[in-house]
Amino acid sequence: MKSVIIFALLATLTLANTCGGNCPSNDCPGCPCGESKDVVNIASACAKYTGWSSGCCECIAKHESGGNAHAANHNSNGSYDVGLWQINDINWKSCNGGKAPCDVESNLRCAEEVFKWGGNTGDSGPPLMLAVVLTEDEMGL
Repeated sequence: MKSVIIFALLATLTLANTCGGNCPSNDCPGCPCGESKDVVNIASACAKYTGWSSGCCECIAKHESGGNAHAANHNSNGSYDVGLWQINDINWKSCNGGKAPCDVESNLRCAEEVFKWGGNTGDSGPPLMLAVVLTEDEMGL
């Protein structure tokens, strides 16, 4: 009985992939942004683009990635969201030459594009929707 439990635990640990903490759901079959975290100053990252509310930008990045530019999420449909603003892989070709936008600059460029595709509202609709759309009222700003 003990050997079965130990085997089950080892199998679970082997199958779980946290990508060094970048994949908090522990279910990433790969690590598109590697296995080392890159925690950045969210306010500084959001200040690089003035075409949106800094408050909304910071709220999205905080809740989607916790400020980890290498954050990854494996979705139930098999796609990936990566980076500060969790850009879905369907957008990578259009905004980053097909590569995962794992650094602040490329992720920001992709977030700007997704935002523009939605008419600067964040409402680009499936599948191009930027991670979360919150108004300043919803955030209490």
